[in-house]
Amino acid sequence: MTRIGIVGAGVAAAAAADTIETTHEDASITVFEKSRGLCGRAATRRRDGIRYDYGANYVKDADERVVELLTETLETDGLVDITEPVWTFDSEGSVSEGRAADEHKWTYRTGLTQLAKRLFGRTNATIHRETRIETLRRDDEMWHLEDTDGDQWGPFDIVLLNPPAPQTADLLRSAEWDSDRRGPLLEAVDAVPYRTIWTGVLHYPFDLEVPYYGLVNTDKEHEIGWISREECKPGHVPDGQSLLIVQANHEWSVDHYDTDPEANLEELASLTAAVFDDERLLEPDWTDHQGWRYAQPEAAVDREPLREAEAEGLYCLGDWVAGEARVHAALRNGLEVGDRVVSDE
Repeated sequence: MTRIGIVGAGVAAAAAADTIETTHEDASITVFEKSRGLCGRAATRRRDGIRYDYGANYVKDADERVVELLTETLETDGLVDITEPVWTFDSEGSVSEGRAADEHKWTYRTGLTQLAKRLFGRTNATIHRETRIETLRRDDEMWHLEDTDGDQWGPFDIVLLNPPAPQTADLLRSAEWDSDRRGPLLEAVDAVPYRTIWTGVLHYPFDLEVPYYGLVNTDKEHEIGWISREECKPGHVPDGQSLLIVQANHEWSVDHYDTDPEANLEELASLTAAVFDDERLLEPDWTDHQGWRYAQPEAAVDREPLREAEAEGLYCLGDWVAGEARVHAALRNGLEVGDRVVSDE
């Protein structure tokens, strides 16, 4: 029996767990997730009969193996495609048609969290939610974990680390691991820069008659980086209603991260109303919000120290390892790490 511990239950971890159990004859997987939910920033909430993806928005069809995973390996019931296009806007809030792109933008009728739920659901993995791992220890060629409550977990033959790079770096920094590989690994992981995103969710009891699903700020000079319409996702928003996901840019998000959320939402609603040229958007009838301090990696990690650490049974995975802040990239990386865990055994 190969005992595997996974820290974090994002899509990369879910993909790796599924790959390992599918191809490894004798693996026991235990997952530790600090929050109550699964799937990391590919997160979904529910309110008043509405479902909304308030972190990552969808999965692109930019990787053949991920396309196969979504359309052939996993059950496709509830898999939906966003058919409306993504347009652009500039620093002045001027909206323009985006580049025509014949690509799928997939989610599920019940939200993106279905990705992790379906992948983990294919495994026998034991998942401990609301369990934050604080200490990583290497002892007698085995890995041991300790959570913030002081509970001990292990031993594990292999450990996979799925948190964002800054949180993975914190684990490595405090790790009890006497190895020449630890220093270069920590240096590489600690060097990955991240973008902070403060997200506002704005609901309105009326339709928005616009021809696009989303708007992306192309010159990076507007306070808002992205706006999308959840009503374009089948099954998410009832007819006659609108729900906007508004993601502020990095600079605004850092400056306002600890500001009163109601003040942030009021400002984002005002900025959104100006972009849409629609004063009705100044007054949503309900709101929600989420701050993502470590939302998106902005550069790829040096992979050589990561591969060196794998010789001692420690694997890092996630979009920051893939070098692309996209759900499909995280999924692909999880599949690849799962392959290596099996082949290295």
